[in-house]
Amino acid sequence: MNDDVRNIVLGLIATAISAALGWLARTYLWRRKLRRKQAFFGLPENSESLLVVNRDSATAEPAVHRFDVFALLELSALIKECGAHLRMVTQDAAQQGFGERTEFCVGGPASNRRMVAHMAAMLPGVRVNTGPEPGPDRAAFQIGAEHYRMDPGVTEYVLLARLSAGRQTRPVFLFCGQRAITNQAATRYLARNHERLARKHGAGSFVLLLKVVNSQAYGPDLVEVVADVTRAAQAPLPATPAAPTETPAEQGRGAGPAARRNSSAGA
Repeated sequence: MNDDVRNIVLGLIATAISAALGWLARTYLWRRKLRRKQAFFGLPENSESLLVVNRDSATAEPAVHRFDVFALLELSALIKECGAHLRMVTQDAAQQGFGERTEFCVGGPASNRRMVAHMAAMLPGVRVNTGPEPGPDRAAFQIGAEHYRMDPGVTEYVLLARLSAGRQTRPVFLFCGQRAITNQAATRYLARNHERLARKHGAGSFVLLLKVVNSQAYGPDLVEVVADVTRAAQAPLPATPAAPTETPAEQGRGAGPAARRNSSAGA
């Protein structure tokens, strides 16, 4: 074997070794990224997850708004990327506890009974105006002492929450928006930013208030983080003090001289 042939063979061997090392490095990084994603979502390989579908509150029929359908499709893609399986149920058929499997619950309390139960159990500091009356407070959020009103198509809010009872339990993800398009905005935000959220919050619980800006022009794409409201959302709202009532004796003591004279005269 002359020197030229030897150099060619050595070059081919070096190229093959470099390609193999590069493939192994990429595979390792891809698997590490996948494991982190699976840990954040609580979706190990071949695990089961629950996707709770809301209904369109604007119709009497059991229908799903098209923006909520888009949200469900984005969540389905996330679940499949983790190698997990999903079971889709309607909001009035999800009669089971939480923690055994990862759950994704979409829709505000006006369209999702399951969301009502989760908020009552895990987010006692949040109130949503579900009244049908039109006005500035329709679908408004109260989080602690703060109020967030909706300006349809211009400024709308949505809660994105990851709630977990402990490291041994699977998380519940809540997408509670003032309109259907805000639910899709929250799912898209989660899909794009789950790595940053995992670095910041780890496997713990968090509740983020997101603002969807000018959805009539930009759809669900322009989203801003208003605040991390975890502490306020998980603390019970302060009770509204009731108006003090007076007993008849206290009313008599509080009456002025003229009133007591009129009472004596009437007697």
